[in-house]
Formats: sequence, structure tokens, C-alpha cells
Amino acid sequence: MGRVLQKCSEELMMLARVTARLEYQILLALGLDLLLGDPPWFPHPVKLIGRVALRLESSFRRFFSPPRLAGTALAGVIISLSGLVTFLIIKGAGRVHPLAEDALSVLIIYTALAIRDLIYHSGQVYRCLERGDLARARKRVSLMVGRDTDQLDEKGVVRAAVESVAENIVDGVSAPLFFAVLAGPVGAMIYKAINTLDSTFGYKNECYREFGWASARIDDVANYLPARLTAPLVPVAAFLLGLKPANSLRIMCRDRKKHPSPNSGWAEAAFAGALGVQLGGLNYYGGCPSSRPTLGDADTELKLYHILRANTLAITTAALAAALFICLRRLAVFLL
Repeated sequence: MGRVLQKCSEELMMLARVTARLEYQILLALGLDLLLGDPPWFPHPVKLIGRVALRLESSFRRFFSPPRLAGTALAGVIISLSGLVTFLIIKGAGRVHPLAEDALSVLIIYTALAIRDLIYHSGQVYRCLERGDLARARKRVSLMVGRDTDQLDEKGVVRAAVESVAENIVDGVSAPLFFAVLAGPVGAMIYKAINTLDSTFGYKNECYREFGWASARIDDVANYLPARLTAPLVPVAAFLLGLKPANSLRIMCRDRKKHPSPNSGWAEAAFAGALGVQLGGLNYYGGCPSSRPTLGDADTELKLYHILRANTLAITTAALAAALFICLRRLAVFLL
């Protein structure tokens, strides 16, 4: 009996060390992203995943006759390869030295995060508008959104920037953190592969409506839990920042299902309520109008300072998400 208890104790100690090791990796990766962002010169694995997917597209279309089957097969291959290659690279580094494995794990998780990049781009839009350079602000915000920006007025540019920050807090920050907590750097890279496939093929046009069906659906499933765990943190962040926490919670509960995406509306509605503004409405894509339901109430007209408030809200929400996910991991380890 004593030996059994001793063995169980040793296993629990080892599990605790592994858990703490991953938590440190995640926190270091988050700090690295906040410090460095996404330098243009850095060989980002997401870019490689996108290039490989595009390169294989024509081959899968030829081999599999129905486009939906071809897209599903390609998505399965890309996601599996991303996870397998990441796992093998990390294990290879571990054979060299445990510190090499840790460093590489931190680096991989860091590449999956985009909070600094998101804040940087919206900050560039803010600075252009602050100088009165609307034309340059339109170009800057076009890097953040898919809508036409060449005819936007200042209010339209501000709305585009705030909406981008609100929507991307999940797929750019909290979802990668969630999968990193769940399965380490392999999980983070699998998520980024899923997200990249959706960005590459998940369009509802004639070319990709069928081929990109699987990529879009898998992305919806992957973001389901992170979106619903992150959105309630926005009112908490709003409370800490002295914004409108009660309104954030109210608008999230009321408007979360109005968004065309099953996941994006959660955080965007919470942001709209926290800032006291109205998001959504009429956009143009390729010159064609596209109207979607509005989120939030127009208590306050969108102003330049809302970009900075959205950025601060995003950073605070990201920190809360990291803390929540790590605490949930600790709790799961303790209970299991």
C-alpha cells in the first residue's frame, strides 16, 4: 500500500511539473508576442501553411471530383500535417536538450498569437486619423478588414478598426491560447492551421462555396468554446477599465446571435456594449452592398478615441483569458 501511494505521489508530482512547464511556455509566448508582435522578416509558419494549402488545391480538385469532398480531404491533410510536423520538431529538439524543446515550444506558441499585431495595425489607423490623413487611414484599415475601404469616412474607418479588434480577439488571441493550454504548441499550431484554412478557402463565392465548406465548418467548431469563454470576460475587463460592464453583458446577451458568424458576434457584441457604441451595418465588398444587423446601441457616436479604448479592452481581455484558461487547466489536472 505504501509503495502504491508513493508511486501515485511521484506521478502527481511529475504531472504537476509538466503542467507548470507548459504554463510557463504559454506565459512567455504571450509576453513575447506583446513585446515583438509579428516582424515582417520572421518566417511565420501560418504563411507556410497557407502557401502549401494553395499549392495543393488544384491537385485535390483533380483527384476528388466533388469540390466539397476535395476541400474536406485537403483540410484533413493540412491540419494533420501541421500537428504532426510540429510534434516531430518539438520532440527532435527535446532529444538535443530539454531547454531546446522549451524554447521551441515558446516560439511556436508565440507565432500562433497576434495581440500585438492587432493592436499595432489599429494603432496605425488611429495615428493616421489623428493627423487628419484619411486616405492613408483607409489604406491602413484595409489591412485589417475585407470590406471596401476607399470610400469610408472617418466614422466608417473607426468602425472597421474597432470591429476588427473585437472580432479578432478570439481567433487571434484567446482561441490559440485555449488550444495551447489544451494541447501545448501542437494544439496551438493545429488551431492556426484550421484558422488559416478558413481564411484561405472559407468564402461563400462561386469558387469556394463548396470547396471551402469543410474549412469554414471546422473553424466554426474550433472557435465555439473559445468564443463563449472569452466574451463574458469582456464585461470583466470593462469593469477593470472603468467602461460599461453592465451594458457589455446586456448587449452580449441580446445581440450575440445577430452576427452572420456563429462565434464572432459574442465578443463583438460585448465590445459594442462596453464602449457604448453601435457596430455592424452596411459594408461594401467588391462594390456590392452587404448589410448586416447592428450590434449594440448608439449611445455614443463612434469617435477616434474608441480605437484606443478597444485596444486596451482587447489587451485586458487577453490577459484575463490567459489567466482563466490556465486556472481551468490546473483545476482539470487536480480533479483528474
